[in-house]
Amino acid sequence: MSSIVETLTASGGSESVGFLNDIVRQLWPNICVAGARMTKDIVEPIFTKTLPAPLNTLHFKKIDFGTVPLHFSKVDVHKTENEGIKLDLDIDWDGKCDIELDASMMPTVGIEHFKLKGRLSILLCPLTNVLPLIGAAQVAFINPPYLKLDFTDAAHIANLSVIDNAIRKVIISIISSMAVLPNRFLVKIDPTNDFFRTYQHPEGILRLTVLSGANLGEAKEGKSFLQKLVHDEPDCYATVTVSTETPYQTATIKNARAPEWNETYDFVVADYDQHVSVDVNDDDRASRDDDIGEATITVRKLLLSGGRQELPLFHKEAQTEGSVSVAGRFFKFVPDPSSFSERGVGIYGMLTVLVASAFGIQGKREELQPSVKVEWAQCGSFRTGIKKDAPGSDVQNLSWDQAFRVPIRTGMIPGPPVKIVLMDGEQERGSVEVELDEVLAADGMRLEKFFELGDGATVRAGIWLRGIAPVE
Repeated sequence: MSSIVETLTASGGSESVGFLNDIVRQLWPNICVAGARMTKDIVEPIFTKTLPAPLNTLHFKKIDFGTVPLHFSKVDVHKTENEGIKLDLDIDWDGKCDIELDASMMPTVGIEHFKLKGRLSILLCPLTNVLPLIGAAQVAFINPPYLKLDFTDAAHIANLSVIDNAIRKVIISIISSMAVLPNRFLVKIDPTNDFFRTYQHPEGILRLTVLSGANLGEAKEGKSFLQKLVHDEPDCYATVTVSTETPYQTATIKNARAPEWNETYDFVVADYDQHVSVDVNDDDRASRDDDIGEATITVRKLLLSGGRQELPLFHKEAQTEGSVSVAGRFFKFVPDPSSFSERGVGIYGMLTVLVASAFGIQGKREELQPSVKVEWAQCGSFRTGIKKDAPGSDVQNLSWDQAFRVPIRTGMIPGPPVKIVLMDGEQERGSVEVELDEVLAADGMRLEKFFELGDGATVRAGIWLRGIAPVE
């Protein structure tokens, strides 16, 4: 295994992608039509389900993405450990669009400017010896993208900030659930593509320690004399995130401009360029917490700096006098169970269940609603999307190509079996239980097979186990 420094510096440098921009420019009218249809079909149901009234009645009257196409730049190409090709590139869209939304008891809202900016990761794998030489492409933002909307007649729209926040929140949540790491948008190039060779396992675990802060909570001009008098010293806590992973919040240290936290939490890392963000706030029980500032660094930069950094805090894009110190240690996922016996509060491995496909599902095609549910007593259950009969598809023999992962903590291995259940709507059609000993005994701790679920139905699934090992 190469050292972590060799891995982090294995880049040939970024290149221009003029040819790709030329292709996008030619395809832009087609992209606009397809994108408008997808936007309406995906976003409107989420407006209905997630927003309060009357915003839950928001719907698109018009979607025109304009004539300015997406722009790509700074592509970096390298090979992955599973013998694929990885392209990282910047995406920037400064779209002059014409979008109209309507809702009950609200005036029509127009969007005239749509700005999207981020860095994409495109995985091309597995590589094959048959044209087109690539089994599938997977696309994802490495970190949640920047999104800004400009509204028409903004000065005349009451509660514009509420509408703006609601729309942006829905759009970002959709992008995050579909195509922000660890989620990847999968496009099969070869219809017979093997999902087990396509799936990209996370890189490892970042054990991050929030050490301390310095010069925090300088008095703000907006505070009244009474507020300064009764709440002069800040009560600071930090919220830490790695991209879209579950945030961790430290304890609140009262009356301290230089708090000492020394709290450690483990984050799963899918890409070394994912952002580590530390958001420091002043706990104010009388009103909303005051935002002191936020610091950001990539996993790559943190590890290349020796695993320890004092980061400046920024508030509303302006650097403050405050800073926060963090330390990180990286653990690689390995096919070795040794770490499962460790004791502590961190993550010591990963269980991943991959659901590729199902065959021989019995029943009337027009009535079938198959899905696969994965149950493990240590964590609950997961479920694939529900399929229905449609032109060009076979609802009795179909694929999902979905993966579910469970971080392994102290005492979870050895544990109960993993149960794979074939569902038809809400009715269980058959199931199988897989003992973890069978997974541990499999080559590379990867059990991949056709599981018979009864009544002639089989599910092709994989169960992978990974331990962790420190890297230097």
